Amino acid sequence: MLVVGELINASRKAISAAIKDKDAEAIKKVAVDQREAGADYIDVNAGIFMGKEADYLQWLVTTVQEVTDAPCCIDSPDPNAISAALSVHKGTAMINSISMEKERYENLLPIIAGTDLKVVALCMGDGAMPETTDERLKIADQLINGLVKNNVPIENIYVDPLVQPVGTNKSFGIEFLNAVEAIMTRYKGVHTMCGLSNISFGLPNRKYINQAFAVMAIAKGLDGLIINPLDKQMMANLIVAETLVGRDDFCCNYLEAYRAKKFEF
Repeated sequence: MLVVGELINASRKAISAAIKDKDAEAIKKVAVDQREAGADYIDVNAGIFMGKEADYLQWLVTTVQEVTDAPCCIDSPDPNAISAALSVHKGTAMINSISMEKERYENLLPIIAGTDLKVVALCMGDGAMPETTDERLKIADQLINGLVKNNVPIENIYVDPLVQPVGTNKSFGIEFLNAVEAIMTRYKGVHTMCGLSNISFGLPNRKYINQAFAVMAIAKGLDGLIINPLDKQMMANLIVAETLVGRDDFCCNYLEAYRAKKFEF
């Protein structure tokens, strides 16, 4: 399971203030905490700062990589901001995200084409947001084929079938899960990824819904998550789920986590 730590996001009040004040120590602590909790990538987002996003993203990447060996997941639809962040990034970054929205696709594809960058391919187009499995698959097919034709290795593609709130439509959960299974079955080598917390939007006790949904998605084949890695119960659930679906030879990861007391909260 590839885990992207989601906490360095300017939509969060404390992070917004830290970015605005260039409080490097605050950002470094969040980065280190996420890495130590098991994040493979550290997401960096400065999207609320119109006109300054490129500068702030560049600063975030530099600041995060001063204290952690984790690569960054550069979270922006703006090609200029992404290029600025990549110019200072060490190692292989992940781009979050390209979609089939015409302007976004045409602007980001030249940055991604022919590189070793990992890329989140979000199942959105210029029309209405997809609601059914088939609608998601249609966009996923366009994204995967378009990226591969532009020399992006299929193993570098992380399709995000788009999580929508189950509180607004009871079918949104199962349609997403079925899309994950279909994508992982049809496109050998491709990955699936999502920021799953939107599933519980507007509902109480959201963390329990998120944790259960993560386990269900792993059972369908999901192998990437954009989450809060400081949620110890979530991280424990991921370890157990991967063991149960056969991704843990001789239960080695489970036993290692047990010895490290990762199941004690």
